[in-house]
Amino acid sequence: MAENLVKKADGFEQPGQNIERFEEIDKKVAELQAQIESLSRETPENKLSIIAFSGDLDKALASLIIATGAVAMGMDVVMFFTFWGTPLLRDGKKKVGGKDMMGKMFGKMLPKGAGKPKLSKMNMGGMGTVMMKSLMEKKNVASLEEMLNLAGELGVRIFICEMSMDLMGFKREEMVDYPGLSYAGVATFLEEAKNSKVQLFI
Repeated sequence: MAENLVKKADGFEQPGQNIERFEEIDKKVAELQAQIESLSRETPENKLSIIAFSGDLDKALASLIIATGAVAMGMDVVMFFTFWGTPLLRDGKKKVGGKDMMGKMFGKMLPKGAGKPKLSKMNMGGMGTVMMKSLMEKKNVASLEEMLNLAGELGVRIFICEMSMDLMGFKREEMVDYPGLSYAGVATFLEEAKNSKVQLFI
C-alpha cells in the first residue's frame, strides 16, 4: 500500500515543474506574437509609390495615367516629384521675386507648368509635341494638366523634393494649388514607399 502511494506520488509533477512549464509556454507565445507583428510590418500595403523624375510630356503623362488608374483600382498612391519632374508643378500664372541669378536661369530654361513639357522623342524642334497634343485632343486623351487635376480629385498624394527645389531656385509660392501638396525629402518618400506593393521610377 505504501509502495503504491509512493509510486503515485512519483507520477505527479511537482509544483515547481508546473511553473517552469507555464513560463516556457508564455515565452513561446511571446515569440510567436513578435514573429506575427514582424510579418505584419513586412507585408506590402495596397499602395503604389512613383518617383516622377522626368519632365518629358510622354513620361509625365504615363506616370499620371498609372497613378489615377491605380487609385481607381482601390490603391493608395503616392508620387514624389524630383529633379526634372519638379518644374511640371510650377504654376504658369504665378510670379515670384527674390531669386538669385541661378534661380532665374533655371526658371527661364525649364518648363513652367504641366502645359509646357516636350516629348522625350521625336520632338523635332517642338513640332512633334504640337502634333502629339493635337492628336491627343482628337482622340479625346486628357492633357497633362487635366490628368493632374484628376489626380487631385481622386486623392493621389504628391510630394515635391525640397532638395530639387532648392537646387533649381524654385519657391513654394510658385507651385500649383494641389490638394494636400507636401514638400519633403527622400527619407519621407522612402518611409511611404518601403511597404508599397508597387514601386515605379519614371
